[in-house]
Amino acid sequence: MLLIFKGANALSQFRVDSLLADVQGVAPDLDVVGLEAHYVYFVESRDALTADETDACYSLLNAEQWDQWDGMGGVVDSATGFFVTPRKGTISPWSSKATDIFHNCGFEQVLRVERGTWHRLLSGPGAGPLSIEASSSVLPVLHDRMTEGVYGDVGDIFQHIEPRPVVTVDILKDGKAALEKANVEIGLALSDDEIVYLHDAYAAIERNPTDAELVMFGQVNSEHCRHKIFNADWIVDGKPLEKSLFDMIRNTHATHPKGTLVAYADNSAVIEGFEGRWLEVLGDDHNRYGYDETQMDIVMKVETHNHPTAIAPYPGAATGIGGEIRDEAATGIGGKPRAGLSGFMVSNLRVPGFLMPWEKEYAPFPKRLASPLDIMLEGPIGGAGFGNEFGRPQLLGFFKTFEEEHNDRYRGYHKPIMIAGGVGAIKRDHTLKGDIPEGAHVIQLGGPAMRIGLGGGTASSMDTGSNVEDLDYNSVQRGNAEMQRRCQEVVDACIAMRKKNPIISVHDLGAGGLCNGCPELVSEVGARFDLRKIHNEERSMSPMEIWCCEAQERYVLAIGSEALDSFLEMCERERCPVAVIGVATGDRHLTLYDEHFDNNPIDVALDVVLGKPPKMLRDVQHKVESHAGLE
Repeated sequence: MLLIFKGANALSQFRVDSLLADVQGVAPDLDVVGLEAHYVYFVESRDALTADETDACYSLLNAEQWDQWDGMGGVVDSATGFFVTPRKGTISPWSSKATDIFHNCGFEQVLRVERGTWHRLLSGPGAGPLSIEASSSVLPVLHDRMTEGVYGDVGDIFQHIEPRPVVTVDILKDGKAALEKANVEIGLALSDDEIVYLHDAYAAIERNPTDAELVMFGQVNSEHCRHKIFNADWIVDGKPLEKSLFDMIRNTHATHPKGTLVAYADNSAVIEGFEGRWLEVLGDDHNRYGYDETQMDIVMKVETHNHPTAIAPYPGAATGIGGEIRDEAATGIGGKPRAGLSGFMVSNLRVPGFLMPWEKEYAPFPKRLASPLDIMLEGPIGGAGFGNEFGRPQLLGFFKTFEEEHNDRYRGYHKPIMIAGGVGAIKRDHTLKGDIPEGAHVIQLGGPAMRIGLGGGTASSMDTGSNVEDLDYNSVQRGNAEMQRRCQEVVDACIAMRKKNPIISVHDLGAGGLCNGCPELVSEVGARFDLRKIHNEERSMSPMEIWCCEAQERYVLAIGSEALDSFLEMCERERCPVAVIGVATGDRHLTLYDEHFDNNPIDVALDVVLGKPPKMLRDVQHKVESHAGLE
């Protein structure tokens, strides 16, 4: 049963004025003179609510009965405005929090709560409302196409659609051409050599690959995850180089390793720290704070989150910070993030009314990318906001601009550099991951699968503009810092168990989601996974989407059978979603079983996924340029 309530104004007057100016700039012919927006709340309930329960809903949501609602998901006069809601078939971070609050308040019959906005654009001297059709040219200004949709009818906002099946790519019939087609349509970012490698691998076992297997391979072996260019062999001016780019980077540590405990081998680096007192909740069932006298070492990490920030600055930067925080927590068998930094490098800002002499119009700016000004207005707030909500301050930051045309070559940061970094602490006893034994349980910790962030690792590995635009938008994740805090509380509880820490190994789910994190976790042993055990609030998702999406705030862990029950109790205490999704098998084979369709969307040896695809070779020549003298 669907209920819709009317909430308070969704926009401050300052925000209304700003959006109104944007609307008027995009479509002056519409003569828009006013903008109204108020929240609407959607409640999905098993049964009709009583009068008292309805009043309680009004109080929780600061809402009231909406007279315009027709009781079936539409409004009395839909020609007067439109809804902006999370895209149908998705779940917003707000929804997951609000639904949890409702359950904690005793509303067990409430299945889900979601929030949207009802908009009215007023036009002309009479300030009459515009319909959704008449407003089409300005709708991109009023919603985030990554996460939101614009609708006249929301009766199906909680529609439950049957799951889509796995798809196979017919290489046995069409050969490499089938993989080349899938490479473009799915956005796999495979090289020609990798296409040949995959074709030969599946031809040898005489079966067609599934889309889940191909996307998994593309993610695991993407530039973002495998650093293929940095690990490539190089020939410069006809002479082979002795070291790869990564070898050059690692050379400092190789020649001066003193003080380094972990480098280039885990989610973060670890250097020697100091003896100290670690404040924690004592693991003695009395929930008392106390100190652990221990060796505390220092966790460090810096990474980039460029592609998502270029497409959607606020969530791109937010999830960049969130991913770096998870990397610190997933170092060894549990670390604790302490302080963060963020940095941005963009092209010229071109602030309206404040152009600088060097800010020239060299070329049209790509429409699919956020402008440098939008990145600097939204990105830093997204990163700082995630850190603040999670509970880790952003203490450092920087930004620079650069854009120049020289010798007919145009350079700049249209695709920005977004740097996320931080430092944390880890106990010396927890610095190294353990070996996963056969029979160990594979756990997913954190939120549900959602149809977001599909192909993020491969999209980040492609040249800007080479991907299909919709795939670019699909590759951007959305953050939920409150969910990540719950996960961290579970990790903290495991850390507090000291030498009895139940975590054998842990990886965060970033680029590629489960399809990258799970093979990495069980790379030495193999595992059998159960697709339908994975938390999933979007029932229509295909096996590939469930396995490969980059829904944030998730970890995969290996836990021994003897520690499973106590670990699940910790998760329940912290109200952190948890699922036992697989078991280590010891055969270095990866199987993903789908109970709904009674088939295996993935059934492949780990050597195919993590083996040795063709190594990249770069053969380059130095270019000789002449330069004009300095003025």
